[in-house]
Amino acid sequence: MNNIKILWVDDEIDLLKPHILFLENKNYEVTTSKSGTEALEQIEQKNFDIVFLDENMPGLTGLETLAEIKEKRENLPIVMITKSEEEYIMEEAIGSKIADYLIKPVNPNQILLSIKKNLDHSRLISEKTTSNYQQEFRKIAMDMAQVNSYEEWAELYQRLIYWELQLETIEDSGMFEILESQKQEANTQFCKFIDKNYPGWFEKNADAPVMSHTIFKEKIVPEISKDQPTLLVVVDNLRYDQWKAFEPVVSTYYKKTEESPFYSILPTATQYARNAMFSGLMPSEMEKLFPQYWKNDTDEGGKNNHEAEFLSEQLKRLGLNIKHEYHKITSLKAGKKLVENFKTQKDNDLTVVVYNFVDMLSHSKTEMEVIKELASNDKSYRSLTHSWFKNSPLLEIIQQAQQLGFKLILTTDHGTINVKHPSKVIGDKNTSLNLRYKTGKSLTYEEKDVLAAPNPKSIHLPTLNMSSSFIFAKGDLFFAYPNNFNHYVSYYRNTYQHGGVSLEEMVIPFVVMTPK
Repeated sequence: MNNIKILWVDDEIDLLKPHILFLENKNYEVTTSKSGTEALEQIEQKNFDIVFLDENMPGLTGLETLAEIKEKRENLPIVMITKSEEEYIMEEAIGSKIADYLIKPVNPNQILLSIKKNLDHSRLISEKTTSNYQQEFRKIAMDMAQVNSYEEWAELYQRLIYWELQLETIEDSGMFEILESQKQEANTQFCKFIDKNYPGWFEKNADAPVMSHTIFKEKIVPEISKDQPTLLVVVDNLRYDQWKAFEPVVSTYYKKTEESPFYSILPTATQYARNAMFSGLMPSEMEKLFPQYWKNDTDEGGKNNHEAEFLSEQLKRLGLNIKHEYHKITSLKAGKKLVENFKTQKDNDLTVVVYNFVDMLSHSKTEMEVIKELASNDKSYRSLTHSWFKNSPLLEIIQQAQQLGFKLILTTDHGTINVKHPSKVIGDKNTSLNLRYKTGKSLTYEEKDVLAAPNPKSIHLPTLNMSSSFIFAKGDLFFAYPNNFNHYVSYYRNTYQHGGVSLEEMVIPFVVMTPK
């Protein structure tokens, strides 16, 4: 038995008797009203699930009745029915947040469709999404067993993100758990792929993906033009799913012309990946060619203080004589200041904005229990990122860029992963502190948990001394020392970290957009 209660308001309601009988035969409970005034009285006395409202009535018009109903029952779905196709009526109704808009004469199936669209919407979408994912689950599982190239891994990861975003809107937690286990299996296989193939990507004439140190030359330079200013936004620590979460906001102002994943280098950490992006060099080359700018893990001081110099050197090396400016935003105050002065950037060929907020958010999560509560899983982390972006100076910068005719390139240096399982590691006092990678000498670790680089030079990483090596945590593992192990583990479990090997950290977005 269907308990859905409908109020139908029309001054010629008697002519609609066949429609009402049709709905009552479908077990809907229909109350009728011949005027807006009568309808408002009925709404005071009874709770309805949906209202069908005639636009053209004597006395209170449909639009006036709509406004009055919305004052009393803001979330009550109202379907406007009208003979008129005049644009201003449609705009008025839509602006008043109607649920649907039907043109007379309406047939019973149109009414039924509108009810289902508004009241059964969540259930129908949930059932369809679950059914579709069940079919796709088998296909992804089969494909995962055969994936053997960086292109296929990027494509598979994007499919997993697509289904994660689809499933997060439905109530079936069982399906979400199945997807989570599929993501874990994907990361297990991906780590094996990286272990086997990553060193080969640096060989001469290798078939390698676009990576941190090649993204500028390969993808950004071709977009820079003297005819149109370009805004390059690097949102630090931005995962692919987080980009997808706030893409609709950016799409209000910009039209996407390209979206392509690329790969962060290892370690997937800011000092390595972002310096590589701006210098166009791998870390061992930066250390050799620019010792005045490069700092190793154990060196004192900020590790990303010379991105502007690295960028200038790369532009010089590429023979690009362009006017450019670099801005790093690490606080709300700095973001607002750039918003105030952004018009001065319109004469640049390239304006680079590095926005550190997502990185600050992920790291501060371990310090701030409120943030930890708000972002305990990927769904809430995406939601938090979306909420931040909608209210951030970065969105204001993008809005101004659109008004000034800037091309927009949006990307990141690496992603991040929610770490869940500890792996014990032992090193000396000079071992690096990162939770997802370690560099130092005489490291002791669980071999099954790590991707090891005993010869860092083979993957173009600097060595602190002759016996230094790197290890990278796989999947959702994080390194913990045996001393005070339980306290350390409870403190960092379910926080977002980066530096290791996972799809979330390594496969990251590169997006080109033109102003609408």
